Amino acid sequence: MAIILIRAIHWFANILIALLMGRAILSWFARDYYSPAGRLYGFFVRLTEPMVSPCRSLLSRWNTGMFDFSVLLAFFLVEICEQVLIRIIAAVML
Repeated sequence: MAIILIRAIHWFANILIALLMGRAILSWFARDYYSPAGRLYGFFVRLTEPMVSPCRSLLSRWNTGMFDFSVLLAFFLVEICEQVLIRIIAAVML
């Protein structure tokens, strides 16, 4: 049972990371919202904004200039949460 739960957490974290990476890469190409890249970028933004928005508000306390590191911070937080959850499940259930 623990192995299935660990794999599900790993799978879900990988999907979140792929969405964040897709958002970051498409942000370079999505200049027109009505283009195919713009629509796909909008889709990724709608899916990932609940994770990125708190990171953006946290990083707004420091002046990072014109760079937005909120997607990178969200990426790291997903990785950290995945590892913490897997270690907790492994310690409790195995």
